[in-house]
Order: sequence, then C-alpha cells, then structure tokens
Amino acid sequence: MNKNHRLTRRDFIKTSLFTAAAFNLVPRHVLGGQGNTPPSETLTKAVIGVGGMGQGHLKGINPTSRLVAVCDVDEKHLQATLKAVGEGVKGYRDFREVLERKDIDIVHVPTPPHWHALISIAAAKAGKDIWCEKPMTRTIGEGEAVKAAIAKYERIFRLNTWFRFEGDFYGMAMPVKRIKKAVLNGLLGWPLKVTVGGPTGFDWKQNQWCGRTNLTPQPVPAELDYDLWLGPAPKKPYHPHRVHGSFRGYWDYDGGGLGDMGQHYLDPVQYILGKDNESPVEIEADTDPQDEDAVLPWRRIRLKYADGCEIILDGANKEKDASFISGPKGFMAKENESNIPDLEKKLRELPDPEPQLTDFIKAVKTRKKFALNEINGHRSCTLINLAKIAVQTGRPLKFDSQTQRFINDDKANSYINQPMRAPWKIEV
Repeated sequence: MNKNHRLTRRDFIKTSLFTAAAFNLVPRHVLGGQGNTPPSETLTKAVIGVGGMGQGHLKGINPTSRLVAVCDVDEKHLQATLKAVGEGVKGYRDFREVLERKDIDIVHVPTPPHWHALISIAAAKAGKDIWCEKPMTRTIGEGEAVKAAIAKYERIFRLNTWFRFEGDFYGMAMPVKRIKKAVLNGLLGWPLKVTVGGPTGFDWKQNQWCGRTNLTPQPVPAELDYDLWLGPAPKKPYHPHRVHGSFRGYWDYDGGGLGDMGQHYLDPVQYILGKDNESPVEIEADTDPQDEDAVLPWRRIRLKYADGCEIILDGANKEKDASFISGPKGFMAKENESNIPDLEKKLRELPDPEPQLTDFIKAVKTRKKFALNEINGHRSCTLINLAKIAVQTGRPLKFDSQTQRFINDDKANSYINQPMRAPWKIEV
C-alpha cells in the first residue's frame, strides 16, 4: 500500500473507524461473485491477539488458511509470535492496520471478550470473514450489533466452540448428536431439565476465574499498550491480574467462569433443546452480593423457557442426584447412564438431526452459514449474559425473548448496552 494512502491511528479516530465509509475492502474470494474461488486456492488469515488462546489460532485452529499477519498490544507476545511463525508474516500493534490489508480473507479474534464485538464489526466492514473466540460478546447489545453487521456486510462468521456438531461433549463423554436424537424423537418427553455442574461432569472454574477486590495500582510494563488493551473498557489503574491470563475475573472484560466455559457448555444445550430462536423468560441466581469490579463466586442459576424447559447452572456442585438431562419419560447422564429401555437400539434406528455445515472454509467459499454462526451464537451467548446479569443484580428477572429486554427492570436493562470509553463505540 502506498504510504501516502495509509490511514494512521489518529486518522481513523478522526474519521470514525466504525462507519461504513471507512472501509470498502473486498476479499479475493468474493471478487466477481459468490462461489468464484477455485477449490485449490488457499485463503489467508490474520490473528488479532496472540496471547493465551491466540496461540491456538496461529496453527491449530483453521490450519488450512495461510497466516499472513499477527497483532498484539503486548510487544513481548508479538515478537515471540513473529519469531515462532517465521518469515512471510507481518506483525502489528493496532488491529486497524491489519484490517487495511486487502490480501486478508479471514480475521481471527481471540482477544478478551470486551473487544470481540468492536473487532468483529470492524472486520465485517472491511470485507473480512470472522472466526471469533467465545463468548461471542460481553453484552446482549453487542451481540445484536454483531448480528446486524454480519447481515449488512454479508460476511461469514463462526464461533470457536464446536460441541454442538463435533467431538465428545465434556463430562458427558458422548457426542451431542446422540442426546439431540433422543430429545428430537421424544424419548425423554417434555418439558426438559438440564443441569450443568460438577456432579453432571462440568466445571465452572469459579476458583480459577474470580477477580480480586484488593488490587493496588502497579506501573504499566513498557511492552504493553495498556490504553489500547483496555480499549472500550473503563479506565482503571493497571494491575497484572487485570490483563492477559486472569482478565476473566473482572466484569469489565468478561464474566468469570460463565464467560470462559459458558458458551462451550450452553451452546450444545441450546441446540439439544431446539432453542436457537428464543431465550429464557425467567432467570434467577443464588449468590452473595457481587463486587462492582471483580467477579465473585455464585452458587446456582436457574434459566426457564416459556414452555417450562429449565437449565440449572450448578456453581456449588450440590446437585448430587441430578442427571444431565431429564424429562417425564426418562433421563440421560454422564458415562452413558440412562433409564430408557433399549436406548442404544432406539438411537441406531432413529433418524439423525438435520445436517449442519461444519467446514468453515467451505462456508467461506460457498457463502453459506456455518453451523455455529452469529445468529444461534448470539442466542447461546445471551444465555451467558442473562446468567451474568442475574448474578450482578442478585434478584429474579423476567425477560422478553423477542425484544430481548427485561420486563420492568431498568437496572437489569442497563447491562444490555453498556457505555464504552471514548473514542470507541458501536456503529453498524
């Protein structure tokens, strides 16, 4: 790119990065119309955020795409990554410079969650397809904005969790497809109750991902652009526990174990229950009062749908007698335990669930939606955000599944669209 035509960081802010006029870039694979990419052509990718999960996105995640750019606000992370990936990959401190490049097809977003929406929307405007880490967004309002941006700019989006369509589902030690078949064909009856906690094979990692309430300000390391790391989050004094591996313990950036494990655990539950187009209408949390800054432990969260289906999040590992999923006709639990007669024979004979497109590269090349996309992904992330808000408010909540707003509760609704620190803002 000609130096005279490169926008600086200051130029971006002045002209408002998140406006449609800021980007007119179209990736190579959609030039000339949909489906025009030869099957032999290798797509390119950039990874924004190369600490923690970002290391997995460099090679192990989407390995068939060619890595051409990496970005991180921590110079140590960036230089170590550039040394590891070798020649042909360029490093950046500011993600906006990455999005200027016309030779990038796919942008990976393994940053802390408070950046997921802003970078995903900016990438969509820049004509990039997006592979985003979980949780999809930090708030319900951000999820709505990502959905709108993906639709407006006709991008392909996927979340980096896969249990609804691939692999054994954590503590259940079986594919989700098996449970889905049982539910879809009425073997358990209706309504259903799902329990997610230690006794049913799932760990909410509360000890690992709680924050600290006694942080004392520390000098910012020379290698870290802390202001850019914070981005839209409130300006707070630096402490190493706020950033990198332990950021999940603070509400400004994530939601503790709910943010870390929630979409892994709850997206498959949503799929099993057939709830990709709706949200619970009642939510309540058993918790001690929460700190405004640090995520603290909670004991139990209950989410109930309009038809009576319930999801129980067991944070204290007390649901000792619970099965993973149960209904009026039977139950299924970990280690293949069930009280349904001839379950294995019945599952072999029953029809499979509807096929899903689980090849992301094929989705990009054909412009067809990936199995876990911005629409159903937003709904499963809403489960996480509803649980977070119930924990933060500490009271029972009523939620309108269609408008995605709480009923007669201004405080709860204030968590849906939270203010961002200037100059950052959501603009689709």
